[in-house]
Amino acid sequence: MHSPKRTARPVARELLFGNLWEYDAAPESSPAFIDASYGLFIGGKWVAPKTRKTFDSISPRNEEKLSEIALAGAADVDAAYQAAAKAFPAWSKLPGSERAKYLFRIARLLQDRAREFAVAETLDGGKPIKESRDFDLPMAAAHFFYHAGWADKLNYVTPGRVLEPLGVVGQVIPWNFPLLMLAWKLAPALATGNTVVIKPAETTSITALKFASILQDAGLPPGVINIVTGAGDTGAAVVNHPLAAKIAFTGSTAVGKSIQRALAGTGKRLTLELGGKAANIVFEDAPIDQAVEGIINGIFFNQGHVCCAGSRLLVQESIANQVLSKLKIRMKSLRTGDPLDKNTDVGAINSRAQLDRIHELVASGVAEGAELYQPVCELPHKGFYFPPTLFSKVSQSHRIARDEIFGPVLSILTFRTPEEAIEKANNTHYGLSAGVWTDKGSLILKMSNELKAGVVWANSYNKFDPSSPFGGYKESGFGREGGKQGLLDYAKLKATF
Repeated sequence: MHSPKRTARPVARELLFGNLWEYDAAPESSPAFIDASYGLFIGGKWVAPKTRKTFDSISPRNEEKLSEIALAGAADVDAAYQAAAKAFPAWSKLPGSERAKYLFRIARLLQDRAREFAVAETLDGGKPIKESRDFDLPMAAAHFFYHAGWADKLNYVTPGRVLEPLGVVGQVIPWNFPLLMLAWKLAPALATGNTVVIKPAETTSITALKFASILQDAGLPPGVINIVTGAGDTGAAVVNHPLAAKIAFTGSTAVGKSIQRALAGTGKRLTLELGGKAANIVFEDAPIDQAVEGIINGIFFNQGHVCCAGSRLLVQESIANQVLSKLKIRMKSLRTGDPLDKNTDVGAINSRAQLDRIHELVASGVAEGAELYQPVCELPHKGFYFPPTLFSKVSQSHRIARDEIFGPVLSILTFRTPEEAIEKANNTHYGLSAGVWTDKGSLILKMSNELKAGVVWANSYNKFDPSSPFGGYKESGFGREGGKQGLLDYAKLKATF
């Protein structure tokens, strides 16, 4: 007599609703108030570029032109530095309590115009409106609030030392978080008494230029912040200007290396926040459903355009099939499309060039034998879009496990022991961030001590706070942003005894 055949239990159960839960479109209707053209903001005024050249800002949402942006040349950058140097003596001598008032005003004005700025950020960069609205704008305001609180307490940052400003600071920010990176850079620089020349990314200059109107409304003295726009040549002029006392750069590792070479021997201070290839590590005793949500957030937030994205998932072998099955089910519910739709989870890729790079790296993963999974989703016909993507059967030698993709692409590797997880996680040129998922506090402490990453999240991912320092090791850069550690990178220490 034969025993009845048992059917294998599914590793993850899925509720099937068919088309019963189709969403109606929920477009954001608030206007962004984007001007048809923008000049350069130098010395508290709008000025035309001496180059007499402009470039177009194109929305990745639908490839339509949003505005015409001034292209700054070396002479324009020099004018910005001269204005910042002129403003420095008065600004640096202003009592910290008075500087704090300007930072508070800026923060409140950002809050007042948060919806407008969120729409502009989404149109210009492609990220979903719910992320611009619920993360970028509140966090940008929070950084100004936080550093306003420090402005009159600089004598208490380090015992026996007082903080003094460096002078004029040159800053170059990336396209993935345009307004938030601007806040990360400007707030500590102003709190410590420096003046600034800042260059936003060429593909996402609009919110930085709109920010100039907030500076005017806040009554910030002319020349304290100067905004110049352009591409690589403009950035190089900002970095190499002789009046710069410090350069702060966030962007690619390749450009960061070239900046470090250019500044070697000049005496300029330098902080670099560069690329990453973060490991998100899931142990067998982890809360799996919670971990799946953390994994999704870690890689698909802002279309994976995040330097600390959890793009390498390391899963303990005993639960690998279960985690993979649950991830595939969860990815089916992600909505990819118009970033202005409040239902959208994964918006537009920032530019055509970035979309082409993602296609190239995904093709390399397929060619090298990794197993590709993409949920069925209908992408808009116009604009730059890429579906959420997962690779299983990935090894350390795969290019997708080594190179920063900077897109919505997850690579899954497995491990057996904590020691193997540590070895695989640290086997990278980068060292910006990591995530650990386990029920054991002792294991979290062990991993956080042995992972070579500037930030290690425990049973969470992508958690940020202005009071918490952020930065990396190895080819992810050096220096910190946020917290009192970030203040130290914008000041020189003077003994009080």
